Amino acid sequence: MTDSPKPTADTARKRMHPLAHLMFGSRWLQLPLYIGLILAQAVYVFQFWTELVHLVEAAFGNQEALKLLVSSVGYEPGVTVTKLNETIIMLAVLALIDVVMISNLLIMVIIGGYETFVSRLHLEGHPDQPEWLDHVNASVLKVKLATAIIGISSIHLLKTFINVENLQEKTLIWQTAIHLAFLLSALAIAYTDKLLSHGPSEKH
Repeated sequence: MTDSPKPTADTARKRMHPLAHLMFGSRWLQLPLYIGLILAQAVYVFQFWTELVHLVEAAFGNQEALKLLVSSVGYEPGVTVTKLNETIIMLAVLALIDVVMISNLLIMVIIGGYETFVSRLHLEGHPDQPEWLDHVNASVLKVKLATAIIGISSIHLLKTFINVENLQEKTLIWQTAIHLAFLLSALAIAYTDKLLSHGPSEKH
């Protein structure tokens, strides 16, 4: 006796109840959200190059670029700076790294979220397929996002410690506490995901 052929995707789609088909198709409502994130990514690219141009121009003695750079990094707002120093350069570079890390977070949300919640991208065999996309799901995406947020928070905290002379003690305490909260939250998310994925098997 031969096995009956398995229903194809088209057959399963035809058998779906109209209401179920509507609810399942509603996932495409997220598409404009991901397109919006792509536009936000373009804004970050523009911001990155603007800050980089200001840094390079300030290195060559452009006072207007130096003024804009000092204003953007929040370095000693009441002090007139006539040339770059090591602290300003470090703050500017950390600001650029911060933009890159947030951009990486956006890519992770755009690609991973679309693949998980909207539709498959069919990138199997593509030479540029992200390594993490092979095993991405809602739980893995949540842990990766939490880890990325910790990295971004670390950059902000490092900028704060470099520019500590110009900040109030209350600001330092709150930023440190918020960073620790992010860290504990990420550990809790990772531990919960581990318990759900590798829970003890039931004995029969």
